[in-house]
Amino acid sequence: MAEEFIFIADLSNFLYPHNPYRGQLKPEYVIFNAKLQEFSQRINYICSLQTNGKISPEDAYNQIQILWEQLQKSRQDLD
Repeated sequence: MAEEFIFIADLSNFLYPHNPYRGQLKPEYVIFNAKLQEFSQRINYICSLQTNGKISPEDAYNQIQILWEQLQKSRQDLD
């Protein structure tokens, strides 16, 4: 059971790496940094899917555009 938990934790760290924030410690900066890292991960997945022919370039573009709009909205909400 413990080995399974370690495997899942390692898999999660591999799929969703998180780098520590090194900037000015304001809550809004830390939150935006986390959202920016999540955005980056999702873009990476979309690009990989498109490169491997799993989704069309149009689908990839549309998904990236939606993610970009969500990131912009989250940034505006922090102000």
